Amino acid sequence: MKKKIIALSVTGILALGVITPAASTALAVGNGPSYGGNESIQTSNLYTYDGMVEYLKKQDAKQDALQLEVIGQTVKKRDIYLAKYITDPSNPTVLFLTQQHGNEQLTTEGALEFIKHLGTNKTKGVLENVNILIVPMLNADGAMGDVNFSLEDYIADGGRHLTRYNAVGTDLNRDHVDKIQPETQALHENVLQKYDIDYMIDLHHQGTDYERDGKLVSGSMLYPTNENVKPEVLEKSQKLGAVVFNAVDSTGWGHIGKYNGGSGENIGRNGAAVQYDIATLLFEMRGMSDHEDPSRVIGQKSNGYLIKQTITTLDATVRAIADGSIETVDYSFWDTLATQTIRETE
Repeated sequence: MKKKIIALSVTGILALGVITPAASTALAVGNGPSYGGNESIQTSNLYTYDGMVEYLKKQDAKQDALQLEVIGQTVKKRDIYLAKYITDPSNPTVLFLTQQHGNEQLTTEGALEFIKHLGTNKTKGVLENVNILIVPMLNADGAMGDVNFSLEDYIADGGRHLTRYNAVGTDLNRDHVDKIQPETQALHENVLQKYDIDYMIDLHHQGTDYERDGKLVSGSMLYPTNENVKPEVLEKSQKLGAVVFNAVDSTGWGHIGKYNGGSGENIGRNGAAVQYDIATLLFEMRGMSDHEDPSRVIGQKSNGYLIKQTITTLDATVRAIADGSIETVDYSFWDTLATQTIRETE
């Protein structure tokens, strides 16, 4: 019999709704801002929180290897979900984290598609050798624009506005030392501290106009850069980056640069590496789903390949961990990978 969802500190399950471009919930209608009069992102084509929950539960019912766990709740009491594939606790474990920032959603779209992918024969033999944890849409309140601070800086078109911050205006990716927000507490207490995690990829979005070698980048990466990260953890992180770089940059449509990020322990990739000795990688996809700066907004035409880029990243990672090839991968490319000249805010 299929197991039931495990709930931690749950006050109740929210009402569910199926999200489709033709039949979206009221919170998901409307177009995002346009850039140059074209490529306007339609937030109605992205999963709402309720739509994501419905999707996860359907996959849970179909996949024997999948187990859903509620790890906590957001400020606005939305349950935060963890999708687990744990065949053998002694196997290496990888965590994929999406949408710490609510306006960076295409990585969540890709992660949900990857979950469906894990239920097919395409990954036969992989799940026996690696444990996979996926936290999609950590910042569900920001993803739904359900916030307690002013949105005057966002273009008011009457639709759903995805926001970087959580409901009380906190950047969750700056809360990994103090751990004040319930979303960050849930991630640390019920995932990072609960499971023996070897690798983590934190998936984000960045601006749209960065180049490497004269070509527009489709994303960028960075290992932990805090001075307190152990050398062996840093090496594992750089190997993790090599696996992703080799898989994505070789496609012809994916072009990866080195992210210009900070070294603070309060940032997720640094905090997890310092506090739990987890090999971490920040992966930044090109463009955002909604932003007060129109130049940073991805266009509808970009959605497909960016979602595919996420799936490629996750698939290559689990395969390399499962077959052990991550241990011997050449990571010397980091020495020559061009760094973005503009400092981003991961």
